[in-house]
Amino acid sequence: MTETASTLERAAMGQDESALAPLSEGVYLHGDVIEPYRALVRAAQAQGFELSIASGYRSFARQLAIFNAKARGERAVLNDAGDTVAMDTLSDLDKLWAILRFSALPGTSRHHWGTDMDVFDRAAMPAEYQLQLTPAECCRGGVFAKLHEWLDDYLPGSLFFRPYRVDAGAVAPEPWHLSYAPTALEFSKQLSPERLARVLAAADIELKDVVLENIPTIYQRYVCV
Repeated sequence: MTETASTLERAAMGQDESALAPLSEGVYLHGDVIEPYRALVRAAQAQGFELSIASGYRSFARQLAIFNAKARGERAVLNDAGDTVAMDTLSDLDKLWAILRFSALPGTSRHHWGTDMDVFDRAAMPAEYQLQLTPAECCRGGVFAKLHEWLDDYLPGSLFFRPYRVDAGAVAPEPWHLSYAPTALEFSKQLSPERLARVLAAADIELKDVVLENIPTIYQRYVCV
């Protein structure tokens, strides 16, 4: 990686896009990830899969908009069963935990780095199918089950991995979320509770008081995974 330290720090928070490169229309990844990802696509293609990205790079501003919409009740927050959470019945702290189960706090999303992507098998999608990115799509009987069975075998010998492979009690499992380890590791070293607190204190974020009060817990449970 060639970014300076200050640029790397900002990029780790999704606030600098200078290292990104276009993969396809509307999809950007870190420049170091483009060719490894294309090699992964070719390996998948050889097995009959059309590996595609639903979400690659995501900026701090975009993650902030998602978080704020959920905190305001403008965008649905789901529980593990896929049901909509009645956010208006929760305390601010419980609203925060409900959101963080499936959506990262701005400044903590691995999508900020351009090293991570949500993938699916476009060839397996029936006509008019609406992509959900749910565990049910990935497990036995799911529309993308065969892709994920192949990834189970392929990923251990590659430089990609699933950071949210298992449920550790905070972030929900996301088998579709892949990360390019060498570059992601460099970004992860830039994160700290202090830096996160400074960035969020300056942001127009909903639930700001409860977020800032719980930065150490958030960092331990949702970032150090």
